[in-house]
Amino acid sequence: MNLGIGAPPLHKLKILKSPKSYNFDLFEYIRYFDKNLKANFLFGGITYIPDVPSILKSRPISEHNNNSILLKLDKKRHFVFIDDKIKFRDKSNKLIGRGAMTQPHRLKFMDMYFSNPICDLGHVGKNNSNANWLKPKLSIVEHLKYKFILSLEGNDVATNLKWIMSSNSIAVMPTPKFETWFMEGKLIPDFHYIHIEDDYSNLEQKLSYFIEHTDKAEAIIKNAHNFVQEFQDKKTEDLLALLVLEKYFKCTPVN
Repeated sequence: MNLGIGAPPLHKLKILKSPKSYNFDLFEYIRYFDKNLKANFLFGGITYIPDVPSILKSRPISEHNNNSILLKLDKKRHFVFIDDKIKFRDKSNKLIGRGAMTQPHRLKFMDMYFSNPICDLGHVGKNNSNANWLKPKLSIVEHLKYKFILSLEGNDVATNLKWIMSSNSIAVMPTPKFETWFMEGKLIPDFHYIHIEDDYSNLEQKLSYFIEHTDKAEAIIKNAHNFVQEFQDKKTEDLLALLVLEKYFKCTPVN
């Protein structure tokens, strides 16, 4: 595998001013390797497949993303798991959704369902095309009062998906288009999350079904918890990260 021209050696890797969390997550592992080894790093939400093998946080879900090597980056923001004490049966029969509703697909969802009584939706942030959508932020604890939590991708993956899947609520979303270390591409519709069409047309139908079939909903929650559990053993996660880097360096030898 060719690293291409300009791949820096590890000892020349610059400290990022923003986001700073990438520094901690990356140097936690590369400090174990020869500082003369070279690597390409792409930081932030990456939604394309690079031309050369690169280490990154996110990538498109594709059969041809071999150049996109995932590492567990921006952990503090993305890998948040919770202990939900509220049983699914005791939660409100509504879909809760809060976020920066600025991308076209999120705007479409708001247009379709903001006024729907089965939803409690709101835009949080400064930029907003519809002032009526503006609502204050809600804490994770406040989200947990609802059976269903909206998890729409933004610029790349949906940040809230991990903690939703560790809760006793259910993530509601279309098939994901991007993935991180969490391997969103491995999630199974209506097995790990409630699947809705890309055009959102069947939202009410799907929510009504799982409100009426509590046993089916609780099965999804159990499956989601089992999926999340694989990412909660720090020793295993650390070992896997080191093995990923080791294989990267073996496959991209320094000339």
